[in-house]
Amino acid sequence: MKQIAHGEGGAPSVLHLVDAPVPRPEPDDVLIRVAWAGVNRPDVAQREGRYPPPPGASPVLGLEVAGEVVAVGGRVDRFRVGDRVCALLNGGGYAEYALAPAGQALPLPRGLTLAQAASLPENFFTVWTNVFDRGGLRAGEHCLVHGGSSGIGLAAIQLARARGATVYTTVGSPEKARACERYGATAAIEYRNEDFVERVRELTERRGVDLILDMVGGDYVGRNLRALAVEGRLVQIAFLRGARIEADFTLLMVKRLQWTGSTLRPRSAAEKAHIATQLREHVWPLLESGAVQPVIFETFDLADARAAHELMQSSRHIGKILLKVAGD
Repeated sequence: MKQIAHGEGGAPSVLHLVDAPVPRPEPDDVLIRVAWAGVNRPDVAQREGRYPPPPGASPVLGLEVAGEVVAVGGRVDRFRVGDRVCALLNGGGYAEYALAPAGQALPLPRGLTLAQAASLPENFFTVWTNVFDRGGLRAGEHCLVHGGSSGIGLAAIQLARARGATVYTTVGSPEKARACERYGATAAIEYRNEDFVERVRELTERRGVDLILDMVGGDYVGRNLRALAVEGRLVQIAFLRGARIEADFTLLMVKRLQWTGSTLRPRSAAEKAHIATQLREHVWPLLESGAVQPVIFETFDLADARAAHELMQSSRHIGKILLKVAGD
């Protein structure tokens, strides 16, 4: 088969096609003929040498795919050869064939294409476990999603809105603001021109928001604490502006705040399977009804993974970037 290699790592130009053997499924795996693969920021970090795969995971980039099951392990009874699935991977998605633990695979939501399904796993697993499991967002609450035009941001906005929350978000341009509002944000705050702390206070009549989903870090941490309501929750999923910070943490005590976070990839197969079960129960019906929609910005052929990574790093995209491997 063909797959994308990144050698010793570096700039997007290191990405290149190579020949490799088709992987063989372990007893709890499914082997998927990949139609589409998602591109995510952890792929960029791994390519640059900042996010090594966990022990036992494929060193090949790619954390989500959609395609057809072509082989199953001996203990797998949930899927059969010929099933069309999407799956969260531990690695290996930038390839013509990929392995996924069966518990991390899901049937396609009714009415969705393989391309749309490939845009779901990494973002929706991440959003569900952080916003609803760890963050405990409930109907009637107010939340702030940073980076609203990203794949994760748009998934969070739509899911929070569909489940009864009021959603605000930060964006970098008027075009991105319009997109976020179209997908359910009550207000999109252009962070280059507005102070999101003051804008949130205005929008909530100075109460603050109940939950913030943050992947920015750096100087945003202290500002997040100021933007939260009493008993608010800050959920951290990345530190694009750096993890070493200085802030007034007395606000944690004064407001009785909770600050939590997680990374998805190192979690156990059992934990990820549990998240998959929750997605099937709570999120797949929203996708099938159209209440929540996949948002695909641009697609590239597998051989053009370099261009896909360049687009990801430019932050020009609104929604998901995909690699076409075999197509629908």
